[in-house]
Amino acid sequence: MEELAEVVAINSDEITVLSQVKSSCSSCSQIDSCGSGQIAKAIPHKKLSFTIPYSSDIHNEIKPNSRISIGDSVVISLPEGDVLRTAMQVYLLPLSGLFLGSILGQFMLSADILTHELQALFVGLLGGFSGQRLAAYLQNKSAEKIKLQPKILRVLAQAIDIDVVENKIKQ
Repeated sequence: MEELAEVVAINSDEITVLSQVKSSCSSCSQIDSCGSGQIAKAIPHKKLSFTIPYSSDIHNEIKPNSRISIGDSVVISLPEGDVLRTAMQVYLLPLSGLFLGSILGQFMLSADILTHELQALFVGLLGGFSGQRLAAYLQNKSAEKIKLQPKILRVLAQAIDIDVVENKIKQ
């Protein structure tokens, strides 16, 4: 997954970039007749700002003789496989826990281990909560956080300001 961002600040150990949050509705042919398209047109696009760790050898990772400065446009990337695995854990583990807990609760109710349906419901909710806690534990491991850290792939050429060029020609 790649995204275009603008460098807004550079510190000794991190770079702050600003990216435009895009809606897929803007490229859809049904934007005028769709409710989601109307909402996407009515709500202004937001900008997302975040920091990327910066090391002195980042220039070797990008391209030789390439310097990053404030105002540069950069292409940042996240590995798709890691994003998909994370989404699967965050969504499916709590849901699976809820289903398995509900099945266990119904089994315990039918085996007369539990005396009321609310107890079986509580076992199902406990399964969902356990799945959520497992997903949170897996996502908070430092190895997972490093995998989901955006990386700068390349620095794009800066746009030329026509007014500056015209002023230099006139001088």
